[in-house]
Amino acid sequence: MRWFGRGKKSIKNIAIDPPTALSERQGIAIAACVRNEAAYIGEWVRFHKAVGVRHFIIYDNGSTDETCAILQEALTPGTLTLVPWAGHMVYGEEARFIDCQVMAFAHAILNFGGAFRRMAFIDADEFLLPKRGATIEEALAATEGFPNISLPWHMFGTSGHKTKPEGPVLLNYTKRSANPLSRKEHSTNFKCIVDPCEVVEVSIHQFKTRKFGDLTVNDAGHRFSRRARKSTAFYSNQFLQLNHYYSKSEEEMRVKMQRGSNFAASQEKLEEKMRTTIANIETDVVEDHSMVEFVSRNAIDLTGGG
Repeated sequence: MRWFGRGKKSIKNIAIDPPTALSERQGIAIAACVRNEAAYIGEWVRFHKAVGVRHFIIYDNGSTDETCAILQEALTPGTLTLVPWAGHMVYGEEARFIDCQVMAFAHAILNFGGAFRRMAFIDADEFLLPKRGATIEEALAATEGFPNISLPWHMFGTSGHKTKPEGPVLLNYTKRSANPLSRKEHSTNFKCIVDPCEVVEVSIHQFKTRKFGDLTVNDAGHRFSRRARKSTAFYSNQFLQLNHYYSKSEEEMRVKMQRGSNFAASQEKLEEKMRTTIANIETDVVEDHSMVEFVSRNAIDLTGGG
C-alpha cells in the first residue's frame, strides 16, 4: 500500500494493488466500520440480507454494547466476517492521522475482495434501496458491470420525531432533504459500490480503478469524472437509492453527539458539524415513501420476529 494525504493533518487515500479475482467469485459484499450500533444494526443487516447481500465484512471499533452479539446472532459464520478494529493511528514525525476507516476499506478489498463481484462501502445508518427489481444486483443492471458506481446521499433528518419512536427506522423516517446535490455544507456526498478486483486507490467517498481511473457511473450507468459527480447531470435515483438516516430523532442526535466520533473528530467539531448538517437537511424537505413501499411490497422482516 502507498499513502496519500492532503496537507499535514491526515492521510485519507491509500493506493493498492488490486486482489486477484477468484474463479468462483460471486455476489455482493458490504464492508462497514461500526461502534455501539446495537439499537439498529439488526435492522440494517436484515434489510441488506433481503436485498441480496451475500457477505458482511464488519470492522468493530471497540463496541461496548451488544453490536457484535447481534451481528453473530443475525448472520451465520459463512455470511459474517467480524474484524476487531479499535484505536487510532498516526504516521511519521508530523503525527499525521491515518483515517482508520480508509484503512479498513483497503484491508477489506485486499483480503476479501477476490471472492466478490461487487463490494459496497457504507455505514450502519445507510441503506441501499433498489428502485428497480428486488435486489441490489438487479438494480445495478443498468451499470453494465462498470467497476465504480457512485451513489449520492439522500439525507433523512428527524422527520419531526423529538424522541425515539417505536418500530423500525425505515418505516419511521420519511422526510429527506429535497436536493441530494445541495451545495449547503455537509449536505452532499457519495458512497461507492466497486469491483474490488479493479480498485487501485481507496478513500471513504471515492475510488479509482486501474482501467478507468477516477471515472465513475451513476445508477443509470452514465459516466462522469469524480469531480463531475456533483453536477445536476450526474444525479439519478432511478434504479438504486442510497438512504442516509443521519440524525434519527432529536433525542438520538443528542446521544450521538455525546458519544463522539468513531475515529478522528473532536467532540466540539462533531457537534458543530452535526448541528449544521441537520439544519441544512431540514431547511427544505420532501416526503419520500419509497423505502416504506419497498419494504411492504417485498414483505421484508425488519425486526427479526419472523
